[in-house]
Amino acid sequence: MTENDFPYKNTALRGYRALVCGASKGIGRAVAQSMAKAGADLIVCSRNKDALEELCDELNEIGASSAKALPLDLEDTQNVEKCVSELLEDGVIHILINNASGPPGGPLLETEIEDFTPAFKRHLHASHTITKMLIPGMEKSGMGRIVNVISTSVREPIENIGLSNTLRGAMASWSKSLSRELPPCITINNILPGFTDTDRLNSLANSISDKTGKEISEIQQKWLEQVPIKRLINPRETALAITFLCLPSSGGIRGVSMAVDGGRMRSI
Repeated sequence: MTENDFPYKNTALRGYRALVCGASKGIGRAVAQSMAKAGADLIVCSRNKDALEELCDELNEIGASSAKALPLDLEDTQNVEKCVSELLEDGVIHILINNASGPPGGPLLETEIEDFTPAFKRHLHASHTITKMLIPGMEKSGMGRIVNVISTSVREPIENIGLSNTLRGAMASWSKSLSRELPPCITINNILPGFTDTDRLNSLANSISDKTGKEISEIQQKWLEQVPIKRLINPRETALAITFLCLPSSGGIRGVSMAVDGGRMRSI
Protein backbone atom coordinates (compact mmCIF):
# COMPACT_ATOMS: atom_id res chain seq x y z
CA MET A 1 0.00 0.00 0.00
CA THR A 2 1.31 3.45 -0.92
CA GLU A 3 0.53 6.98 0.18
CA ASN A 4 -1.47 7.46 -3.03
CA ASP A 5 -3.86 4.57 -2.33
CA PHE A 6 -6.67 6.73 -0.95
CA PRO A 7 -10.16 5.76 -2.17
CA TYR A 8 -12.26 8.61 -0.73
CA LYS A 9 -12.92 12.07 -2.16
CA ASN A 10 -11.04 14.92 -0.52
CA THR A 11 -14.42 16.39 0.38
CA ALA A 12 -15.86 13.20 1.93
CA LEU A 13 -15.59 14.63 5.47
CA ARG A 14 -15.57 18.34 4.60
CA GLY A 15 -17.63 20.24 7.14
CA TYR A 16 -17.25 17.61 9.85
CA ARG A 17 -15.15 18.02 12.99
CA ALA A 18 -13.28 15.00 14.32
CA LEU A 19 -11.48 14.26 17.59
CA VAL A 20 -8.82 11.59 17.17
CA CYS A 21 -7.34 10.24 20.41
CA GLY A 22 -3.90 8.66 20.58
CA ALA A 23 -2.98 10.45 17.36
CA SER A 24 0.76 11.02 17.83
CA LYS A 25 1.77 7.64 16.36
CA GLY A 26 0.63 4.29 15.05
CA ILE A 27 -2.97 3.71 14.05
CA GLY A 28 -4.15 7.00 15.56
CA ARG A 29 -1.72 8.99 13.45
CA ALA A 30 -2.72 7.07 10.33
CA VAL A 31 -6.40 7.79 11.06
CA ALA A 32 -5.71 11.52 11.39
CA GLN A 33 -3.85 11.48 8.07
CA SER A 34 -6.66 9.58 6.34
CA MET A 35 -9.32 11.95 7.64
CA ALA A 36 -7.23 14.97 6.66
CA LYS A 37 -7.15 13.68 3.09
CA ALA A 38 -10.95 13.44 3.29
CA GLY A 39 -11.10 17.13 4.27
CA ALA A 40 -12.08 16.85 7.94
CA ASP A 41 -11.59 19.54 10.58
CA LEU A 42 -9.27 17.72 12.98
CA ILE A 43 -8.44 17.82 16.68
CA VAL A 44 -5.63 15.40 17.51
CA CYS A 45 -4.80 14.43 21.06
CA SER A 46 -2.14 12.49 22.93
CA ARG A 47 0.38 13.22 25.67
CA ASN A 48 3.14 14.14 23.18
CA LYS A 49 2.73 17.84 22.39
CA ASP A 50 5.70 18.10 20.02
CA ALA A 51 4.58 15.11 17.96
CA LEU A 52 1.06 16.52 17.73
CA GLU A 53 2.22 19.92 16.54
CA GLU A 54 4.39 18.30 13.89
CA LEU A 55 1.43 16.16 12.84
CA CYS A 56 -0.84 19.20 12.55
CA ASP A 57 1.53 20.80 10.07
CA GLU A 58 1.37 17.66 7.96
CA LEU A 59 -2.43 17.39 8.22
CA ASN A 60 -2.89 20.92 6.95
CA GLU A 61 -0.62 20.20 4.01
CA ILE A 62 -2.49 17.06 2.92
CA GLY A 63 -6.01 18.44 2.98
CA ALA A 64 -7.43 18.99 6.46
CA SER A 65 -9.86 21.90 6.78
CA SER A 66 -7.95 22.71 9.95
CA ALA A 67 -5.87 20.84 12.51
CA LYS A 68 -5.52 21.51 16.22
CA ALA A 69 -3.19 19.81 18.72
CA LEU A 70 -4.60 18.89 22.12
CA PRO A 71 -1.98 17.56 24.58
CA LEU A 72 -3.99 15.36 26.95
CA ASP A 73 -3.51 12.52 29.40
CA LEU A 74 -6.61 10.35 29.06
CA GLU A 75 -6.07 8.93 32.55
CA ASP A 76 -6.81 12.37 34.04
CA THR A 77 -10.60 12.26 33.87
CA GLN A 78 -11.12 15.71 35.36
CA ASN A 79 -8.84 17.33 32.80
CA VAL A 80 -10.45 15.33 30.00
CA GLU A 81 -13.81 16.84 30.96
CA LYS A 82 -12.33 20.35 31.09
CA CYS A 83 -10.58 20.10 27.72
CA VAL A 84 -13.56 18.58 25.91
CA SER A 85 -15.84 21.27 27.36
CA GLU A 86 -13.53 23.92 25.92
CA LEU A 87 -13.54 22.20 22.52
CA LEU A 88 -17.33 22.16 22.46
CA GLU A 89 -17.40 25.93 22.98
CA ASP A 90 -16.05 26.17 19.42
CA GLY A 91 -18.74 23.93 17.94
CA VAL A 92 -19.98 20.38 17.48
CA ILE A 93 -17.60 17.44 17.27
CA HIS A 94 -19.22 15.01 14.82
CA ILE A 95 -16.63 12.22 14.88
CA LEU A 96 -14.86 10.59 17.82
CA ILE A 97 -12.06 8.06 17.53
CA ASN A 98 -11.48 6.37 20.89
CA ASN A 99 -7.93 5.13 20.72
CA ALA A 100 -5.10 4.86 23.26
CA SER A 101 -1.97 2.88 23.97
CA GLY A 102 -2.56 -0.55 25.45
CA PRO A 103 -1.32 -1.89 28.80
CA PRO A 104 1.86 -3.96 29.22
CA GLY A 105 1.82 -7.59 28.19
CA GLY A 106 2.07 -10.63 30.44
CA PRO A 107 -0.08 -13.43 31.85
CA LEU A 108 -3.26 -12.36 33.63
CA LEU A 109 -2.34 -14.30 36.78
CA GLU A 110 0.75 -12.11 37.12
CA THR A 111 -1.34 -8.92 36.94
CA GLU A 112 -1.97 -7.08 40.20
CA ILE A 113 -5.33 -5.47 40.91
CA GLU A 114 -3.82 -1.98 40.88
CA ASP A 115 -2.62 -2.56 37.29
CA PHE A 116 -6.21 -2.46 36.07
CA THR A 117 -6.90 1.11 37.19
CA PRO A 118 -4.72 3.17 34.80
CA ALA A 119 -5.60 0.98 31.83
CA PHE A 120 -9.34 1.25 32.43
CA LYS A 121 -9.07 5.02 33.03
CA ARG A 122 -7.17 5.49 29.77
CA HIS A 123 -9.60 3.44 27.71
CA LEU A 124 -13.07 2.77 29.11
CA HIS A 125 -13.38 5.74 31.48
CA ALA A 126 -12.04 8.28 28.97
CA SER A 127 -14.15 6.88 26.13
CA HIS A 128 -17.32 6.96 28.22
CA THR A 129 -16.61 10.48 29.50
CA ILE A 130 -15.93 11.96 26.07
CA THR A 131 -18.77 10.10 24.36
CA LYS A 132 -21.37 11.34 26.85
CA MET A 133 -20.17 14.90 26.37
CA LEU A 134 -20.29 14.76 22.57
CA ILE A 135 -23.65 13.03 22.10
CA PRO A 136 -25.91 16.12 22.58
CA GLY A 137 -24.09 18.06 19.88
CA MET A 138 -23.99 15.09 17.52
CA GLU A 139 -27.72 14.56 17.92
CA LYS A 140 -28.52 18.23 17.37
CA SER A 141 -26.38 18.30 14.22
CA GLY A 142 -28.02 15.15 12.86
CA MET A 143 -24.77 13.19 12.43
CA GLY A 144 -22.42 11.43 14.81
CA ARG A 145 -19.80 8.73 14.34
CA ILE A 146 -17.93 6.96 17.15
CA VAL A 147 -15.26 4.37 16.41
CA ASN A 148 -13.34 2.49 19.09
CA VAL A 149 -9.95 1.04 18.21
CA ILE A 150 -9.72 -2.13 20.30
CA SER A 151 -8.41 -5.60 19.33
CA THR A 152 -9.20 -8.99 17.84
CA SER A 153 -8.73 -10.29 21.38
CA VAL A 154 -12.39 -9.41 22.10
CA ARG A 155 -13.26 -12.54 20.11
CA GLU A 156 -10.16 -14.66 20.57
CA PRO A 157 -7.97 -13.82 23.59
CA ILE A 158 -4.31 -13.48 22.69
CA GLU A 159 -1.70 -15.31 24.72
CA ASN A 160 0.37 -13.29 27.21
CA ILE A 161 -1.68 -10.06 27.08
CA GLY A 162 -4.23 -10.93 29.76
CA LEU A 163 -4.88 -7.39 30.99
CA SER A 164 -5.33 -6.10 27.45
CA ASN A 165 -7.71 -8.98 26.61
CA THR A 166 -9.83 -8.08 29.65
CA LEU A 167 -9.86 -4.38 28.87
CA ARG A 168 -10.72 -4.82 25.18
CA GLY A 169 -13.61 -7.12 26.05
CA ALA A 170 -15.01 -4.48 28.39
CA MET A 171 -14.76 -1.86 25.64
CA ALA A 172 -16.58 -4.09 23.16
CA SER A 173 -19.44 -4.76 25.58
CA TRP A 174 -19.68 -1.05 26.44
CA SER A 175 -19.86 -0.19 22.75
CA LYS A 176 -22.50 -2.81 21.93
CA SER A 177 -24.64 -1.62 24.84
CA LEU A 178 -24.41 1.98 23.64
CA SER A 179 -25.35 0.96 20.10
CA ARG A 180 -28.81 0.12 21.47
CA GLU A 181 -29.17 3.42 23.31
CA LEU A 182 -27.76 6.12 21.04
CA PRO A 183 -29.99 8.43 18.99
CA PRO A 184 -30.68 7.15 15.45
CA CYS A 185 -28.29 9.59 13.77
CA ILE A 186 -25.27 8.45 15.80
CA THR A 187 -23.39 5.23 15.12
CA ILE A 188 -20.82 3.45 17.27
CA ASN A 189 -18.59 0.67 15.95
CA ASN A 190 -15.35 -1.08 16.80
CA ILE A 191 -12.26 -1.72 14.73
CA LEU A 192 -10.31 -4.82 15.75
CA PRO A 193 -6.70 -4.45 14.60
CA GLY A 194 -4.65 -7.58 14.16
CA PHE A 195 -0.86 -7.66 14.30
CA THR A 196 -0.11 -4.17 12.98
CA ASP A 197 3.25 -2.61 12.13
CA THR A 198 3.39 -0.07 14.97
CA ASP A 199 5.63 0.87 17.90
CA ARG A 200 2.96 -0.67 20.16
CA LEU A 201 3.55 -4.11 18.67
CA ASN A 202 7.30 -3.78 19.21
CA SER A 203 6.87 -2.67 22.82
CA LEU A 204 4.43 -5.52 23.40
CA ALA A 205 6.98 -8.02 22.11
CA ASN A 206 9.56 -6.56 24.49
CA SER A 207 7.13 -6.68 27.41
CA ILE A 208 6.22 -10.32 26.73
CA SER A 209 9.89 -11.20 26.36
CA ASP A 210 10.72 -9.61 29.72
CA LYS A 211 7.95 -11.52 31.49
CA THR A 212 8.29 -14.89 29.77
CA GLY A 213 11.99 -15.08 28.87
CA LYS A 214 11.17 -15.81 25.22
CA GLU A 215 13.26 -14.26 22.46
CA ILE A 216 11.63 -11.30 20.69
CA SER A 217 12.23 -12.92 17.30
CA GLU A 218 10.44 -16.06 18.48
CA ILE A 219 7.45 -14.01 19.66
CA GLN A 220 7.23 -12.08 16.39
CA GLN A 221 7.57 -15.21 14.27
CA LYS A 222 4.77 -16.91 16.20
CA TRP A 223 2.53 -13.92 15.47
CA LEU A 224 3.21 -14.00 11.73
CA GLU A 225 2.57 -17.75 11.55
CA GLN A 226 -1.02 -17.03 12.59
CA VAL A 227 -1.70 -14.55 9.76
CA PRO A 228 -2.74 -15.98 6.36
CA ILE A 229 -1.43 -12.94 4.45
CA LYS A 230 2.01 -13.58 6.06
CA ARG A 231 2.75 -9.97 6.90
CA LEU A 232 1.92 -7.29 9.42
CA ILE A 233 -0.98 -4.93 8.72
CA ASN A 234 -0.07 -1.44 7.51
CA PRO A 235 -1.64 1.17 9.84
CA ARG A 236 -2.99 2.97 6.76
CA GLU A 237 -5.11 -0.10 5.95
CA THR A 238 -6.71 0.12 9.38
CA ALA A 239 -7.17 3.87 9.03
CA LEU A 240 -9.08 3.50 5.76
CA ALA A 241 -11.54 1.11 7.42
CA ILE A 242 -12.05 3.58 10.27
CA THR A 243 -12.55 6.48 7.85
CA PHE A 244 -15.17 4.45 5.99
CA LEU A 245 -17.16 3.93 9.22
CA CYS A 246 -17.10 7.70 9.80
CA LEU A 247 -18.56 8.73 6.45
CA PRO A 248 -22.06 10.24 6.46
CA SER A 249 -23.07 7.45 4.07
CA SER A 250 -22.11 4.74 6.59
CA GLY A 251 -25.05 5.37 8.91
CA GLY A 252 -26.45 1.88 8.40
CA ILE A 253 -23.44 0.25 10.08
CA ARG A 254 -23.94 0.27 13.82
CA GLY A 255 -22.78 -1.89 16.72
CA VAL A 256 -20.36 -4.00 14.68
CA SER A 257 -16.80 -5.10 15.34
CA MET A 258 -14.79 -5.06 12.11
CA ALA A 259 -11.49 -6.92 12.07
CA VAL A 260 -8.50 -5.68 10.08
CA ASP A 261 -6.26 -8.64 10.86
CA GLY A 262 -5.18 -10.28 7.61
CA GLY A 263 -7.44 -13.24 8.36
CA ARG A 264 -5.80 -14.18 11.65
CA MET A 265 -8.99 -14.94 13.54
CA ARG A 266 -10.51 -18.36 13.06
CA SER A 267 -13.97 -17.41 14.26
CA ILE A 268 -16.72 -16.23 11.92
